[in-house]
Amino acid sequence: DGSWAAVTGLPELGLAAAAELGVDLERVALVPNPGAESVAVVSALVDGFDLVVLGRSLAGSVRPQLARRLAGRVRNRGSVLLAAGSWPDADLELSVSGRRWHGLGEDGHGHLRYREVLATSRGRGAAARPRSAPLRLPGVGGALGTAVAEVPVLPARVG
Repeated sequence: DGSWAAVTGLPELGLAAAAELGVDLERVALVPNPGAESVAVVSALVDGFDLVVLGRSLAGSVRPQLARRLAGRVRNRGSVLLAAGSWPDADLELSVSGRRWHGLGEDGHGHLRYREVLATSRGRGAAARPRSAPLRLPGVGGALGTAVAEVPVLPARVG
């Protein structure tokens, strides 16, 4: 059937784009602005959903002691907490750099077709050694794709 997800503190979330990428919006709960009781909201979401996504401002406001308590709750529940921003003692951090757009001609005209980024992961345990991969957004067919360097086509030699 699939998992259930909750997103909080991310009012700018592009639901149409998420749906285009295959997210089943009927399985997503939104709490755009959790208000003054954000800790209680996040705790309740962790108890009830398989995936909880925290917006950047919400993630950045969590104190280390609370982050450890939430991490324990996430482990006990078997859920995933994804913070869009810094998180104290995160098991895994993902970052994106080297953004480069493609599609415009040399004269500045045309349509943006895709962009290439360098995604890097680092963390603890098995993820302690940083790893990077070039990605193409969107890839062929609109999904996430691996970036491949454009190779010039050389003319064939005859004779």
